Order: sequence, then structure tokens, then C-alpha cells
Amino acid sequence: MATGFAKGKMVTVLSIDGGGIRGIIPGTLLGFLESKLQEFDGPNARIADYFDVVAGTSTGGLVTAMLTAPDKDKRPMYAAKDIINFYLENCPKIFPQSRQKNFVSSVTSFFGAVVGPKYDGKYLRSLTNELLGNLTVKQTLTDVIIPTFDIKLLQP
Repeated sequence: MATGFAKGKMVTVLSIDGGGIRGIIPGTLLGFLESKLQEFDGPNARIADYFDVVAGTSTGGLVTAMLTAPDKDKRPMYAAKDIINFYLENCPKIFPQSRQKNFVSSVTSFFGAVVGPKYDGKYLRSLTNELLGNLTVKQTLTDVIIPTFDIKLLQP
């Protein structure tokens, strides 16, 4: 993780939006960007090499973690092109869709979203523990910002 910025130095920031399964969209764009960067700087070029800060909310935070988590050689654990396959393989379990599509389920879903999270996060929690282990934000390859909110305590 970077330790500070020099006064007057330009800081590059990559911000990745949330949106559940729509994480495939930044995955696709970042995969394309990374492939173009590799044309200039070689096959080992990764998104984390080009940004001082990578930020992401919700599913964008997941993409942020994937792009900045170090492997045993202190290089990004995942290439941007890996994000699409990750989402295609895991999204049905991370973001399960309700099979009911009637008025009562729509109203229940709406009010449920007001008072709690849409997804329980159990599968995602176990998957990130399996993939990232005990990795902390301090260990990322570049500075990261992943805003969080505790829905049970109603506080960040």
C-alpha cells in the first residue's frame, strides 16, 4: 500500500461503481484497458500498477479487492480479464434472484430493501475468505477505498 503523496504530484484514482451483477460491466472495461496497457508495457502490466488509489462501492469494492490483492510474488492476484469469469461463475450464488414475481413479493421485497440488505452475503463472505484469506487493506498493492456500512448497527 502506498504511504503518502508528494505535494503537487498528480494522483490517479480509479473509481468502480456498485450494482450487483453489473460488476461485469467494469470487469469488461477494465479487462479491455488492461489489455491495451499490456500492449505498451508487456504482459505483466496490471491495473493496480497504474493507479495511486482504487475505490469501489458494493460490488465495485469486490472488483477493487480483486485488482489490488497481492499474490505470493507481490503482484495482483487477479488480472482484470478474470473478473468477468468470476462474476459469471459466482453471481447466481452471490446475488440470488427471487423466483416469485407477484405483487405481494414485490411489496415485501421493497420494504425488505428499506430495512435490510437485499442479499444475505453468506456465500460471498465464505468465497472472499477462501480467495483472500486474512488479507487486510494495509497489504493491498495500492491504496484502496471500500466504503462499508453495518446494516444491523446502522453505522459505517
